[in-house]
Amino acid sequence: MRFLIHQESRQGSRKSNQDRIAYSYSRESLIMAVADGMGGHLHGEIAAHIAVKFLIEAFQSQARPRLEDPLRFLLDSITNAHLAILGYAEGRNMPETPRTTFVACVIQGGVAFWAHVGDSRLYLIRDGQVHAVTKDHSRVQQLVDIGRVREEAVANHPDRNKVYNCLGQSHLPRIETSRRTPLRRGDTILLCTDGLWGPLSTRTIVEAVLKDEVLKAMPAMMNTAEARAGSDGDNLSAIGLAWLGEEALDPEVPRSISTKTMQMSDVATQTAGFGKDGAADFLSDDEIERAIREIRGAISDAGTSGKL
Repeated sequence: MRFLIHQESRQGSRKSNQDRIAYSYSRESLIMAVADGMGGHLHGEIAAHIAVKFLIEAFQSQARPRLEDPLRFLLDSITNAHLAILGYAEGRNMPETPRTTFVACVIQGGVAFWAHVGDSRLYLIRDGQVHAVTKDHSRVQQLVDIGRVREEAVANHPDRNKVYNCLGQSHLPRIETSRRTPLRRGDTILLCTDGLWGPLSTRTIVEAVLKDEVLKAMPAMMNTAEARAGSDGDNLSAIGLAWLGEEALDPEVPRSISTKTMQMSDVATQTAGFGKDGAADFLSDDEIERAIREIRGAISDAGTSGKL
């Protein structure tokens, strides 16, 4: 695989950053994950941290060098991340379970697979147009669907932040998955929180991608969103990927990543939004580790007993 990728997470005008994002890749597979901890609930950053950490660690253990079934991987891992969040809250006797929205994408064999819960979005931009975009699990999106609100008015609607589907809720989340989507060279995939897409129109996002390569377009897009949001700006986080294909390019694109020389067991990972300085060790919180281990143990026991 060869691709260009940029990820960034900013605090915006909030007192802390509750977003968590990361990507990881092996020789034959790549995953990107974005979580937006819900500020209306206690410790949303914990839910976001657990969700991203769980998915990335599952990828690291299973993509050797490729996932057996990418869509099944997304469904199972996101469900288990949700259960790990519940386990963490129960273990600490928290009065309220932390919650987060979530979107993730796997690319394998030149094909993209994605899944989301809530209003963190994925855009697939091809030939100067939005080829695909996730649909928000929100009250205002329901109003759009029945024709009571125009799509252009979503960002400024008073119900925009009323999300009805998330990780950490009392019942299992509805995980919406994509179809198997073959990629073309030049496609751009953008995963982002509402802190980025909220202040920007779809046209602005597409124009930013068309104007420059993703490594320059992403910071510029973040700057525009942050400036437009002003003093009311939310945390804003995004991962942008430009797909260059399965085959080596001649000449090579500067700063692009090629997995061709990776060993079959190698996995590379980059995180953002963890800690005050924008990055922190995945393994820094023992209680989060314990919650994840407990869920993994339950999965392993179920598999041994044939209950999966």
